Amino acid sequence: MKRCSVAILLAIALSFPFPSLAADAPALMLAQIYRAGVDLPAYLVSEKYDGVRGYWDGERLLTRGGEVVHAPAWFTAGWPKMALDGELWAGRGRFAEAVSTVRQQQPDDATWRRMHFMVFDLPEHPGEFAERDAQLAQIALSIGQSWVQHVAQTKVADPVALQVALDRVVEAGGEGLVLHRADSHYAAGRSDDLLKFKPYIDADVRVVGYEPGKGKYAGMLGALLVESDAGLRFRLGSGLTDELRRAPPPVGSWVSYRYNGVNDKTGIPRFARFLRVRPDLSP
Repeated sequence: MKRCSVAILLAIALSFPFPSLAADAPALMLAQIYRAGVDLPAYLVSEKYDGVRGYWDGERLLTRGGEVVHAPAWFTAGWPKMALDGELWAGRGRFAEAVSTVRQQQPDDATWRRMHFMVFDLPEHPGEFAERDAQLAQIALSIGQSWVQHVAQTKVADPVALQVALDRVVEAGGEGLVLHRADSHYAAGRSDDLLKFKPYIDADVRVVGYEPGKGKYAGMLGALLVESDAGLRFRLGSGLTDELRRAPPPVGSWVSYRYNGVNDKTGIPRFARFLRVRPDLSP
């Protein structure tokens, strides 16, 4: 098979279509990374479900980026006229399937039958998280649909117990844990009220350009040029498959990467490794 030129590949990638966006993206509570020293007794802990963030605004199902999710009518039938925050989840280890299903413009019943809406918060409730969670459990029960499930919350006494809980979830094929401060109120943005704990550190960045490959990667992508939410730009080449080097994600799209801390002087992630494309995050 002949290798295409980088110019042709980029032209193809830039023409990749994205679904239309809703007028406004929902104002979501987002997680910081767990670190040692956190007051664990102040938090409730749950599994972190590896799917697509879903936000029910009382009438429509939206993604984190504000895209309208075209779920079958039966999937959201009877849902309350209030905001529900959760994860559209296809099961452990099935992130790609969840993304593919959520992005369908013409919903396929067979794939949606394998989806769940794992609800974990009530954005419009004025109370603390512990209060919101108790009410959410009742709401999920009253909906009476097997695919709408309340995310169970538990207490963890200390870092040793937290690590045991993480190991148990990961061994079962899960992604990690979420820690939610019990006395926190729902507020958009990132704060220590919501933390994620995984076996590795990861983050999302936007693709802003490409670096051509050299040597065995001549004629293909060498590295993605990416930018973080804070405006930090760096190269991301390690971990890319040959398939992605031949057809890289388009400029403006988002990708996830793993890393081992950051450089103290530059702030650039150390040993950054590509993890996956995030088509569920809007360009």
